[in-house]
Amino acid sequence: MKTLSQLISALTFIELIGSTQKDIALLTFDSREAKKEAIFFAIKGTQADGHQFISQVIASGCEVIICENLPETLQDSITYLKVENTSSAMAHMAAKFYDEPSKSLKLVGVTGTNGKTTVATLLFNLFRSFGYSVGLLSTVQNQIDDAIIPSTHTTPDAIRINALLRQMVDNGCTYCFMEASSHAIHQNRIKHLHFAGVAFTNITHDHLDYHKTFDAYIKAKKQLFDEVNEEAFALTNKDDKNGMVMLQNTQATRYTYGLQHLADFKAKIIESDFNGMLLNLDGEEAWFRLVGNFNAYNLLTVYGIACLLGKDKQEIITHLSSLNAVRGRFEYLRSGMGVVGIVDYAHTPDALENVLDTINQTRTGNETLITVIGCGGNRDAAKRPIMAQVACEKSTRVILTSDNPRNEDPETILDQMMQGVPPLHYKKTSRITDRKEAIKMAVSLAQKGDIILVAGKGHETYQEIKGVKHPFDDKALLDEMFKIFEA
Repeated sequence: MKTLSQLISALTFIELIGSTQKDIALLTFDSREAKKEAIFFAIKGTQADGHQFISQVIASGCEVIICENLPETLQDSITYLKVENTSSAMAHMAAKFYDEPSKSLKLVGVTGTNGKTTVATLLFNLFRSFGYSVGLLSTVQNQIDDAIIPSTHTTPDAIRINALLRQMVDNGCTYCFMEASSHAIHQNRIKHLHFAGVAFTNITHDHLDYHKTFDAYIKAKKQLFDEVNEEAFALTNKDDKNGMVMLQNTQATRYTYGLQHLADFKAKIIESDFNGMLLNLDGEEAWFRLVGNFNAYNLLTVYGIACLLGKDKQEIITHLSSLNAVRGRFEYLRSGMGVVGIVDYAHTPDALENVLDTINQTRTGNETLITVIGCGGNRDAAKRPIMAQVACEKSTRVILTSDNPRNEDPETILDQMMQGVPPLHYKKTSRITDRKEAIKMAVSLAQKGDIILVAGKGHETYQEIKGVKHPFDDKALLDEMFKIFEA
């Protein structure tokens, strides 16, 4: 149990009304959870403004309100703390409430458009293979050693993050690797965390529905680097045209990696096929089970971070070479008839292009490459025609279908994707709204040696339609269709 006075120590605020000698047992920004001995944070969100629920939470017994705008009528028994930014104050107080767990382990944050999940998950698996107790915060799942905690966001809210970090510390974790999304950085979810290091993978067209401009998107990523202290390391991709921007104002010790430019950590692909690749990593050759140029960057990022965390170079390469691909990231399966299936999370134009380039560079060229692709609803609509265009230009056949339509009409999404299909590719492009039927058609068209890419959902085991998540697993369904057509 903490008191309010303990939680607001060192917190800058505008106005305090009421007593700070109140016991606090719960922090929440959800009005439905508010009760006695709770603090309610009135956050102005993208969907609702928490200030609208202040009277409701007070009626539920909550006696401490953190807000940016004070209510017109104040109640004598209630403590009001007016702050400049509620989400920042929440991050500060959450860290205090859970005794600043990020200072009790080595926390590494990974940001970028593509590769975050693969890098964070490989680091988690790598350090577990070294024998450490490790935590993971990722898009796919949160994990404390073998214990899996379902993930609802790429990066949880500040209260949840600190609660999970405290759980990790209490379970003996010495390392935690986390994805840091641009939304989370911008919304102060990771503010007041103590990072041992941060890393940048790349930045391409994504989330402009939220950030509005590409410049704002870059600045959100850069904020992670701007806020770490001089004790941390900052590692960036020197081959990305915005990579060095990340290091401009950081106090951390700066490092770079790259396949093309002179950097602190270097790699080169020597051989590659669908089973993996031979990589020269900082002068050492080793075979890795991941495929493609983008995965060479992912492996190099992991290698650089592990080196900066003090691990032996040879030991890193030995353990890293034994790790498998991350679920839903270029996952490979083969039918009994010799058809190759690849499931990947690629949901941005750049990610899709990387995956298709990797397939085209690896195959002989005589096979048919069938791509099944959709675009999510209630997300950046500007990328939809671009996704379809990329798929058409780099595939033999394309089947446009639904992803997670969410609250949008899937036909409207497909109409927008079709706008990106050049007329010369009309004949090779099909449109099937039902994703299961789209995958079924792809398998029915495939002959021995052909390749089917099912892209967009990757690790997800659901399809979200009108607010309801229906069971749906691309890999399981593709495997099922392989068996049906082999029978």
